[in-house]
Amino acid sequence: MADDPWGGLAHRFADEAYASVKGYVRTFVMHRHLLDHLPPPPASVLDVGGGAGHQSFPLAEAGYDVTLLDSSPAMLDKARQRLGRLPEAARRRVTLLEADGLQAADAVGDVRFTAVLSHGVLGYLESSESMVEQLCRCAAVGGLVSIMTSNARAGAVRPALERRWKDALASFDARREIGVLGVPDRADTVEDLSELVRSHGVEPVCWYGVWLFVDWLEFSGVRLDPTDTEQVEALAAVELEASKKDPYRQLSRVFHLVGRKSSPGTAPTDAGDAGDPVTR
Repeated sequence: MADDPWGGLAHRFADEAYASVKGYVRTFVMHRHLLDHLPPPPASVLDVGGGAGHQSFPLAEAGYDVTLLDSSPAMLDKARQRLGRLPEAARRRVTLLEADGLQAADAVGDVRFTAVLSHGVLGYLESSESMVEQLCRCAAVGGLVSIMTSNARAGAVRPALERRWKDALASFDARREIGVLGVPDRADTVEDLSELVRSHGVEPVCWYGVWLFVDWLEFSGVRLDPTDTEQVEALAAVELEASKKDPYRQLSRVFHLVGRKSSPGTAPTDAGDAGDPVTR
């Protein structure tokens, strides 16, 4: 893979974005969502487009067996650096695999996983179809499929908070924008993504919002101090609660969809804390 589009962005993404309050909130909220649905460890987790391991390494520390798959050598270098700082027991539970997520099923061979994660990946692709098909193929029957991506229903939030009024007006019906890293980003709706995973044998069981108040603060120009532990933990607790409830989750710029792969003719019973809000 000679061309690495993330080569120039790896530091900003892995070292700066995740060191911010927003980065902490994302990791905390998503981790809590996952623990509500995952079986107890040990269980196998595949993180497709897992970057530097911010979402899956905490699962390894909790006792899960993690395979992190990413196409970017630069991001995998960051993952190796972070992996070296984990306790030895957690390091032994992590496998790093350089491969394109669009060929994830071939890259892992016949292995099927208890959980397949893909967080913040779909928006960088022209469409979601091929990646979602791969994610669903890699999940074992009864396994979890966890996808986080931009929320097309809230596209006007960021430009409005940044007082870019013309951009905000155009964003109500738009699916694309230039993201915070300066890279083009494409958004999905909960309904469309739910139908897509259903078409590949995965039944949605719930969805959550990710980033609400922390977004409003940051895009309004408020500087949040990541070293203020008390404030960060209080904010994360509020974000977690907002992620589960309407109307707050509907206004979140990013959403987290959780589904479960079923045998033909069966339906999952896991509805999660957020209930069963995905309509057909």
